[in-house]
Amino acid sequence: MHQVDVIVLGAGIAGVSTAAHLRQRGLDVALIDRRHPGEETSFGNAGIVQRSGFCPFPFPTDPAALFDIALKQSTAVTYDLGTLIRLVPWLYRYHRFANTALAVQDYAKAMAPLKALALGEHKALAKKANAERFYRKSGWLHVYRSAKGAAAGEAERHFARIYGVEYQEFSGGDINAVEPGLITDGLFGVYWPESESVSNPAAVTDAVWRSFIQDGGRFFSGNALELERKRNGWHLRAERSDIRAGQAVVALGPWSGDFLKKMGESYPLAVKRGYHSHFRPASGASLSRPVVDVEHGFVLTPMERGIRLTTGVEFADRDAPPSPGLIKMARKRAEEIFPLGRQIDNEPWLGSRLCLPDSLPVVGPSPENPGLWYNFGHGHEGFTLGPVTARILAELMTGAKPCADASPLSPLRFIA
Repeated sequence: MHQVDVIVLGAGIAGVSTAAHLRQRGLDVALIDRRHPGEETSFGNAGIVQRSGFCPFPFPTDPAALFDIALKQSTAVTYDLGTLIRLVPWLYRYHRFANTALAVQDYAKAMAPLKALALGEHKALAKKANAERFYRKSGWLHVYRSAKGAAAGEAERHFARIYGVEYQEFSGGDINAVEPGLITDGLFGVYWPESESVSNPAAVTDAVWRSFIQDGGRFFSGNALELERKRNGWHLRAERSDIRAGQAVVALGPWSGDFLKKMGESYPLAVKRGYHSHFRPASGASLSRPVVDVEHGFVLTPMERGIRLTTGVEFADRDAPPSPGLIKMARKRAEEIFPLGRQIDNEPWLGSRLCLPDSLPVVGPSPENPGLWYNFGHGHEGFTLGPVTARILAELMTGAKPCADASPLSPLRFIA
């Protein structure tokens, strides 16, 4: 039997960072996952720590884009019809948040202080974990295929100006001053120099976990859904031991909904799936920073294994079989702007993101289960925000003043 102060469920970037912050504040922490830390959603992202990102992930409204989505010719969004029908109420709420001026303004106001702190929180954990070697002062580049698409990104640049974030606009061949390897005819570009990227997101999560262990933290293999409320706190039967704690943190990413259902709590959750594969560039081609094709939803980013191509969004059941067609379509589109070369992976990687309709994570205490705390629902911002929301949650749990306003992230915002 192990008695600890806190059980943290989930060893992705959010869970591992939460465990590390709690341990740094002197708490005895047990981190639980059924797999090695960083092997699920935190394994497969584009590895970007964004200084940009003041608007929610856009909901398509252009008729041509919607037509392509309907015919499953879009690389930005695809779907399983049954899943899409079940998600209609959620999508309606998401549309209101993503396309209403006041809601977008509220999102930017909530996100701006988190983005201002995100890189510093990453670097603080990385320094302690000897993981600074993975970080690159690369910035990242947004490219658009049309002037109409570039104009649609003006809201993002508007908030960047408000919050003092640098960006540079380019068109055509001028983009090659930032990224010489791209085929830039007809492209428009926006470069965000204050963002950084990493060469291996999974290795970053693993390094932070190892630092947590060296600090005296504990890791157990176990099923988070077996956590039970006992008279004296929380109890979990892990692989090697029974664990008890007065408090528990849910940082289970796309599996958080399963746990919440067991606990009798309901939040408006949706899962977005995505794929990646690695490529060895054609001879003489190189890429020095992440590049996102905004209109087509894919990202090209240099990683240790080669150029990682990440796809747009798939609305499908989290545990449904993979759909290999999306990575094939994304590759075809990507090769219009960069010669990807030979595919390295035999099969594409598939992962899921948990999203709320307002595109903000849930961070704070459960309103219904005393001693239970939440850090989930980061959507497309999981790698960027994991360390800073972890710090906020650790501060809330220990009675310290949070480094940023936590009220926009509170679970209470979904209690009608």
